[in-house]
Amino acid sequence: MLKHKGFGLKVIAIGGFAAALMAAVPAAHAEDKVVVFAAASLKDGLDAVNKACEADVGEAATISYAASSALAKQIEGGAPADVFISADLDWMRYLSDKKLTKPDTEVKLLGNQIVLVAPKDSKAEAKIEKGFDLAKLIGDGKLAMGDFKAVPAGKYGKAALESLGVWSSVEGKVAQAENVRAALKLVSTGEAALGIVYATDAHAEKGVKVVGTFPEDSHPPIIYPVAQTADSKDKDTPAFLKCLESVKAAELFKAQGFTILAPSN
Repeated sequence: MLKHKGFGLKVIAIGGFAAALMAAVPAAHAEDKVVVFAAASLKDGLDAVNKACEADVGEAATISYAASSALAKQIEGGAPADVFISADLDWMRYLSDKKLTKPDTEVKLLGNQIVLVAPKDSKAEAKIEKGFDLAKLIGDGKLAMGDFKAVPAGKYGKAALESLGVWSSVEGKVAQAENVRAALKLVSTGEAALGIVYATDAHAEKGVKVVGTFPEDSHPPIIYPVAQTADSKDKDTPAFLKCLESVKAAELFKAQGFTILAPSN
């Protein structure tokens, strides 16, 4: 469902992430499982890693996916997570500054890129560079992206568009989504003409095509940090964190298009 909000559009209630998050986590802890709060863009890769790590950890973790901003606020509010994986350094810092993570467990795990995508049958083509005519590409449609005030993918996207000098020309065409996977969905279903998502999201969704990749120097480095939460009680959490940095996890993440930042053990 879309509703007008300010100069753009605000996307709400796509995927039911927030409701599912609070419904699932208490039950997971009752079963004494590692509970992971992870950025929505990690879903395909992390689901595969979780399955591969089950033997090493002794159990499969329960993973709740949403925007990093929403997850950090949930942890701040007392949600019983053992592990937090953010799509940027800012939301990890937000929790660490409040003493809600164990700093000695924090690791810069993965890297990514942001890309411009269109529905798979679109004829759109672009060379993403300074001053490129993004507004013309969008036409009468919308540009889907994560909420650029809070969602990491949206923040990276806005920074790139500002750096390239095209933000002011498309600001009024933006459809903001609650997380990057919701933005991806708007493009794959044709509700938005174009979208800015992670390269890994485009890899996971067959309903879109990549129009172009944003230059790495047009936005802050895309880094996914991971840390154990300060209130984590599950004895298997250290084993899960160790497995995230394993060679087999690295291979599964690379298969989804992530770059590996942490040395594999």
